Amino acid sequence: MTSLFGAHPATAPLEDRDVQFLDTTLRDGEQAPGVSLSPDEKAEIALALDAAGVAVIEAGSACTGPGERETISRVTGLGLDARVTSFARGVRGDVDLALECDVDGVNLVVPASDRHVERKVGTTHEAVVERTVDLVEYATDHGLWVEVLGEDGSRADLGFLEELMGAALDAGADRVCAPDTVGHATPDRVFEVYSRLSQLGPTSTHTHDDLGLAVTNALVGVAAGADLVHATVNGIGERAGNVALEEVAIALDHGYGVETVETERLYELSRLVAATTGITPAPNTAVVGENAFTHESGIHTDGTLKDDAMYEPYPPEKVGRERRLALGKHAGRAGVEAALAEHGVSVGPEELDAVVARVKDLGDRGKRVTDADLLAVVEDVQGRDRERRVELRDLTAASGSGTPTASVRLAVDGEERVASGTGSGPVDAAIAAVRSALGSAASAQLDSYHVDAITGGTDAVVTVEVEMSRGDRTVTVAASDADITTASVEAMVEGLDRLLVDAEPAILADD
Repeated sequence: MTSLFGAHPATAPLEDRDVQFLDTTLRDGEQAPGVSLSPDEKAEIALALDAAGVAVIEAGSACTGPGERETISRVTGLGLDARVTSFARGVRGDVDLALECDVDGVNLVVPASDRHVERKVGTTHEAVVERTVDLVEYATDHGLWVEVLGEDGSRADLGFLEELMGAALDAGADRVCAPDTVGHATPDRVFEVYSRLSQLGPTSTHTHDDLGLAVTNALVGVAAGADLVHATVNGIGERAGNVALEEVAIALDHGYGVETVETERLYELSRLVAATTGITPAPNTAVVGENAFTHESGIHTDGTLKDDAMYEPYPPEKVGRERRLALGKHAGRAGVEAALAEHGVSVGPEELDAVVARVKDLGDRGKRVTDADLLAVVEDVQGRDRERRVELRDLTAASGSGTPTASVRLAVDGEERVASGTGSGPVDAAIAAVRSALGSAASAQLDSYHVDAITGGTDAVVTVEVEMSRGDRTVTVAASDADITTASVEAMVEGLDRLLVDAEPAILADD
């Protein structure tokens, strides 16, 4: 079988290609159900995309309304290196609204498939070509960079698609794109479309993941001649989402040596988008998922400790991540010993056997073994009493029609401290109270917060799991209680206590 990535006469080796990204997280990504980004959030994401080296940022659709135009203007006013564009329908009014936002360019969408030409718009092929030429000339006359997108291009008649895109380029368009609008296309269809379009001029890919083929189709489009990939961070978007920027970036970098963005910023970018959209990637998601660089299996852990590349295609640092050794029923001696070493704990051979047995027992009972669990086990095996530095003595929280408030009483190095706080909810208020009581010692970062109900009914017990870091130390702690606020504060205080165990006494001095 002939490879699409270098041996086919219509393709060039990917290793020799200059490929860039158009990120549409702020437009197509925001169209995911339940996602609505504020001007501040869009600006923050745009700055992060620019810092990562994304070439084009589609900031939104100026035609959506005054609020959207304000948001786009906020992005164009940031002074980014990236080109900032607005999505525009095939009408002059949309181009005018985009111009009001001071964008660098427009992504001009026109119907391409017969379904869209005849049923959606109710027009003819000839009229679509005529209107597209008029719009391109109008936009370029106003100094805009123009990309013409033939909507539903993967289902369009190829002869008409070539005519339409050729006319757009002749009229002055900077590039063209045949979006796989509904994620319909298979790789052979993408290859056929882009092999022909790329002969006309600069071409972009725009793929969706409805068939689980978004990354494959994007790579095939590039192999066929496209040099700009439309993508979203974390693959967010309508239905099954758009192609994930981070997945295409690392596939091109690792697989073909094609540099597109600063890959070390990908995880940071992913976390920012997850936090602002409320859509967190599944644990097994490539590149940015929680488990992407996590090893539990004894065989895999042992091999990874001997050779970083044994069970990983590329080092986690390449995408701004760190390797994690998870503990559970599959854990082995090497993994447990390495996890203990990360916390500065050494054990003898017999003690290690006992700790491994206890860890496996916890895993067999369906429990995830957190860092706190491991340290508690080794303390028990070694017969050590841990001297706590921070301990929760009392917690009171209240919420209702007014501002949620909370107060805590902590024992800090034997000294009692009382503090209060307010927040957006009782949990937020209680955590604010803890931070107030600890002062600068509470500078540890809360990296993740996860809640699970572990019993049913109105009296359900919940488990709160937090991951916290301070400097180069990270700890994961879980706490269970019928009250979510109590479980949250207990988990956070336990995490802080573990992180501060080796800190200088002055760190916990009353500010």
